[in-house]
Amino acid sequence: MRRAEKESIYIAKHINSFLTMYAPSLKGQSENTVRSHETAISLFLGFLESEHNVSPATFNGECFSRDMIEKWLLWLRGSRACSPQTCNVRLASLRAFLKYLGDRDVSMLHISHTASTIPRMKETKKKIEGLSRDAVKAIMATPDISTPTGRRDLVFIVATYATAARLDEILSLKVKHLHLSAKEPYATIIGKGSKIRSLYLLPKVAAHLERYLREFHGDDPNPEAYVFYSRNGGPCAKISQTAISKRLKLHAETANALCADVPLDLHAHRLRHARASHWLEDGMNIVQISLLLGHEQLQTTMIYLDVTIEQKSLALGGLEEGDAQNTSKKWKGNQSALAALCGVKPLNS
Repeated sequence: MRRAEKESIYIAKHINSFLTMYAPSLKGQSENTVRSHETAISLFLGFLESEHNVSPATFNGECFSRDMIEKWLLWLRGSRACSPQTCNVRLASLRAFLKYLGDRDVSMLHISHTASTIPRMKETKKKIEGLSRDAVKAIMATPDISTPTGRRDLVFIVATYATAARLDEILSLKVKHLHLSAKEPYATIIGKGSKIRSLYLLPKVAAHLERYLREFHGDDPNPEAYVFYSRNGGPCAKISQTAISKRLKLHAETANALCADVPLDLHAHRLRHARASHWLEDGMNIVQISLLLGHEQLQTTMIYLDVTIEQKSLALGGLEEGDAQNTSKKWKGNQSALAALCGVKPLNS
């Protein structure tokens, strides 16, 4: 049996292993998911320290009691003004860690079970914000195709819109996943939970990709090379989501001058939403759209039924006001004892 004073170190080691080994490597979760886990755990540790005076010497399994977790959720909702959706994401991340802990130590199994019984907060149905067809055309017209970076950006935008794939799915594409010489060209997409789906590529999209591969990968490309790779790391290094997001926002500024419908806070998921809503407008069956998007549940896809031309124009009209639910993440300058113990970055409370 562990000595009580060593329990904090024991849990801290598991937190570190969960964030650095298990989630990114053994579970193969995206960097966004891992970052979400780290944010949730960091917030929980900060809550314990600031609201309940928990220190490395008193940190133990009882800190993860149902009562404490519920107080943390109320703190997120009240003190940090987190939406119910955000609170549920944070709770899911904490549950993921506690399940990991319980699977590795039967004495901690009751903590995981208790956390799994905490109900999620009731969420307000979110309206999908798509893009008009004119906005998509404006975005595609902005990359400077006289430069290699501009040509890469254009192909990335075309591929993302054409397939409606998630950002990490596009960035995880390798040369071997593109089947451009097939009778009907298609891409093999590896989605959430390593689920595989095939997406047909229209002739113009396939032509864009063929030209791109010849320029950026040569006549004999490495099948294991990433289609969109890091300039510094080379073909076998995936380009970061941060780098792509910066490029999209840069193009959005230019495109907004051509079409006011283009949001200045453009991100790749907007292209996914746009394609899904345009498929729906074109009369595609909602079940087919669900399969193309890689949704596990049809209910997830049903939200696109609310995206009509009139509703989109209303939604786009308020884009410049910003998203009140998004709170920028600010790291603390001072060191948090609990965060330092567990090897996570402390967050402002």
